[in-house]
Amino acid sequence: MILNKYSRLYTQDDSLPASQAMLIGAGLSDADLRKPFVGICSTGFEGNTCNMHLDGLADDVKRGVAAQGLVGLRFNTIGVSDGITNGTAGMRFSLVSREIIADSIETISGAHNYDALACVVGCDKNMPGAVMAMARLNRPALMVYGGTIKGGEFKGQQLNIVSCFEAYGQKVNGQISEEDYQGIIHNACPGPGACGGMYTANTMAAAIEALGMSVPYSSSSPAVSREKAQECLDAGAHLRRLLELDLKPRDILVREAFENALVVVTVLGGSTNAVLHLIAIAHAAGVPLAMADFQRVSNRVPVLADLKPSGRYLMEDLSKLGGVPAVMRTLLDYGLLNGDLLTVTGRTLAENLADVRPLGPEQDLLRPLDNPIKADGHIQMLYGNLARRGAVAKITGKEGLRFEGPAIVFNSEEELNAGITQHKIEAGQVVVIRYVGPKGGPGMPEMLKPTSAIVGAGLGDKVALVTDGRFSGGTHGFVIGHVCPEAYDGGGIALVQDGDWVVLDAAANTIDVRLTDDELAARRAAWRRPPLPARQGVLLKYIRTVSDASHGCITDLLEEEGEEEGGAVAAAGAETAQARPY
Repeated sequence: MILNKYSRLYTQDDSLPASQAMLIGAGLSDADLRKPFVGICSTGFEGNTCNMHLDGLADDVKRGVAAQGLVGLRFNTIGVSDGITNGTAGMRFSLVSREIIADSIETISGAHNYDALACVVGCDKNMPGAVMAMARLNRPALMVYGGTIKGGEFKGQQLNIVSCFEAYGQKVNGQISEEDYQGIIHNACPGPGACGGMYTANTMAAAIEALGMSVPYSSSSPAVSREKAQECLDAGAHLRRLLELDLKPRDILVREAFENALVVVTVLGGSTNAVLHLIAIAHAAGVPLAMADFQRVSNRVPVLADLKPSGRYLMEDLSKLGGVPAVMRTLLDYGLLNGDLLTVTGRTLAENLADVRPLGPEQDLLRPLDNPIKADGHIQMLYGNLARRGAVAKITGKEGLRFEGPAIVFNSEEELNAGITQHKIEAGQVVVIRYVGPKGGPGMPEMLKPTSAIVGAGLGDKVALVTDGRFSGGTHGFVIGHVCPEAYDGGGIALVQDGDWVVLDAAANTIDVRLTDDELAARRAAWRRPPLPARQGVLLKYIRTVSDASHGCITDLLEEEGEEEGGAVAAAGAETAQARPY
């Protein structure tokens, strides 16, 4: 079998002497030119705990690749730290970075004809971006997750990154001293690794392991662990096997694999960002996936894991119990997963889990199926005159299933942050944050700073939040994001005014403002689209190419494809409305 069927275009064609000369000049031998080339991508960069160690892990992958008689060629692409940029204009670049990551990996791997690909990634958008590129290229590939961070501690309090955001709300309201505030900041992030709860990074790592695109334990082995280093060294053997089997991402990323991923995300109580990212990965793999599919899984799958942000435990704690493989083995035994699907080990999911011990009564992190934290899924799709094409709610059950009250409206995150500081938020209100969608933000920034400040101020269970932006995986409370159409496109959320009565019902899956169709039509006639929020550069390109949230905020949606999918999404929303209550 020819294992270097792509790179041999450059290395074996006598009519391309310049290509061979440059490869030899880069340090390759004549023997190397006859070997398969493996692109090894790292999203490592200094200045962010999620990514600071990834270049070192990529070096380990290269050593493992070389040991298998393959040529590893390192390259880097960008990352954006959500934790650092949250609450600033920099957050507008976060979701944009997913597309840049996917485009850049596809570009270098396609241009240089790598035969296989390994991506060593850490923060939220790194992982979906990498797997999107793998699916587009469709060459043997796997993802290595950089791993979770260790938990912090200060004065007996367990800390993680969200502790810092919530501490700000406590400080603003005079509930903690400046000394304790600084103590939390200095102890929340004790070293390398992605944010420790079931936030977006750990959610997507678990989802991608469930998809079969990373090896067992990749999503739950801590960043600083012997297991993570060994995983990197072992990647070469897995890549060699993938090449020999000619097993490609689209052979693994089948429809049933996405069903498995949705089940794992639901059971773990994962981030609502998984909706955007899994739809985007599915699009890259040519697999139909829509918001209605998430709802169908939520209708039949419970939340079982007691993980932060709404629970007690961190991914580090799950790792000590057997990690995500132990969860998946438990779910396989429950009949909730399809074990017959291929993975990057070259074996099926069930074969990978054959020797894994399921989680039982010896622990309380994962509840048994007959005693769930929530009997159905926490990710709920809501439809109504505020979100004709849908919105995504994160309802763990602790917030209740229904919230109604008068709206208090903010046209930017900055307005809301100022409103919190000025104590404008009162118990019983529905806080509306708009013009922060994919186009209006632009970049659909996360609302973690204001939501954490509200929690820190003691209002987390007393208000609801609705936005056309996103919520961090670290957000908890009665929160609804991804409102579509967004305000910038004249969606219903653009027409709400202070004092309007808003009704949010996660049991009936509705999101409405109590206004008649005539009242909404009159407001729509008076509405004017605001000026472009960016005038040049990557943000302007994003505004001009990004799809809406119901399509995963992708930037390569064909117009006719969008019309077809948009119709399917709208139909799914209408079907949901007709089927209420569940």
